[in-house]
Amino acid sequence: MARRPGRPRASGDPDGERDTRRDVLDAAAALFCTVGFTSTSTRAIADAAGVRQASIYHHFAGKDAILLELLVGTVRPSLDLADALAAGAEPAAARLWALVHADVGLLSAGPVNLGVLYVLPEVAGEQFAEFHALRSRLRARYSELAAAASDDADDRGELVLGLVESVILRRRDTPDLDVPAVQDAVADGVLRLVGCTPTEIALARALPVSLTA
Repeated sequence: MARRPGRPRASGDPDGERDTRRDVLDAAAALFCTVGFTSTSTRAIADAAGVRQASIYHHFAGKDAILLELLVGTVRPSLDLADALAAGAEPAAARLWALVHADVGLLSAGPVNLGVLYVLPEVAGEQFAEFHALRSRLRARYSELAAAASDDADDRGELVLGLVESVILRRRDTPDLDVPAVQDAVADGVLRLVGCTPTEIALARALPVSLTA
């Protein structure tokens, strides 16, 4: 029997079994970012994922739950890194550079530009409170590191996060984006934004940052 469409398991299962949850998320991401959230039905997601519509409800309560998981996945890894870096002993400029570099890489990764989901009007709803809370915590970490790197009392977390997330629009407008170059440029730009000198920026780029507190 021919396999229905769907991603193979990451484990490379020889029988071609699929990770249904991952298939659903991947299919929904592609549809939400192209067709739109409101115009995408769970049936369309199921068809794109190569699963039965009922299988979606085995894993998710509905479209809102799928979108929430996609959104959280764009923030939680960077927040986990930020929490680890907050306890680091390296200069704040080096830790901030490392966080920005990784965060830009996350927002640039994968076949779908998930960052565009941030501007969906539906995302303002209370059902996405977890995403907004995580993003607020990430902004706060940026503020802490920016203040420590610049010895400036001004809260620049919003400006820093805005510069980081500018890669979302750059990726949308430039399909062949040179991601490593953009990571370096944005990380350097953030340090310039908080007042670091060229020498401090060069040191931050060169200093290895340990994530073991």
